[in-house]
Amino acid sequence: MSIGTVVVTGAAGQVGGVVREALRGRAEQLVLVDRRELTARAANERVRQAELDSPEAVAALVEGADAIVHLAGVPDEAPLPDLLEGNVLGTHHVLEAARRTGVRRVVLASSNRLTGCYPAAREVSPELPPRPDGLYGVSKVAVEALGRLYADKFGLEVLCLRIGSLESEPTEERHLSTWLSPRDCGGFFLDALTRKDVTFLALYAVSANTRRFWRLSDGYQPQDDAERYAGRIPQTGGLDLQGGDFASPAYTLRHLSS
Repeated sequence: MSIGTVVVTGAAGQVGGVVREALRGRAEQLVLVDRRELTARAANERVRQAELDSPEAVAALVEGADAIVHLAGVPDEAPLPDLLEGNVLGTHHVLEAARRTGVRRVVLASSNRLTGCYPAAREVSPELPPRPDGLYGVSKVAVEALGRLYADKFGLEVLCLRIGSLESEPTEERHLSTWLSPRDCGGFFLDALTRKDVTFLALYAVSANTRRFWRLSDGYQPQDDAERYAGRIPQTGGLDLQGGDFASPAYTLRHLSS
């Protein structure tokens, strides 16, 4: 099934590259947006180098689109003003541009770090309250709240994907629970763009790991399991919180002092 014209922000990033590959054969037109320069690789790709610094700027990029996949933003712990500008204000500009131009479906990149302070021994569902493991996680709480607002108040169809650890294969102990394979990443984003009867939905995008922390939702069912790599990964069994090192005070303090 074709999914019309899809605008992908942050298309030059790691997740953006995977989503681009997954959508290339499904979208009638793929508009790839990033502050870095991109090169079109297929007849149905258009590239735009741009900043998402106002609703007006974003509206010029998304006019006539059927859906937006918003991946742009600050990808890790950082000073709060940077996170507010890059993640919270950037998301607001995208949602407001969607409202103004009539784009109904918006897929937002959320993060597993939104619940990183839950104990590693507890299964977490999207319905539980946030427990962010740092200021980056706090910014993603705000991203989801904005999505909820625009769904409830303005009728947008908003899906927030709490993305796991996207790697070609798991390389550390925490990944045995949090790994998201490229194949499954593409599957979750395709499902988010095509599923019907959505007002607002937050869900974890994680592979079918035997040790995963998070409850899978209806819709796309992941195919890969980090357990097949367990024999290659040193394990201490000492993970107390789901965020691992991200949840330590030192991680946030180190980034704030840089």
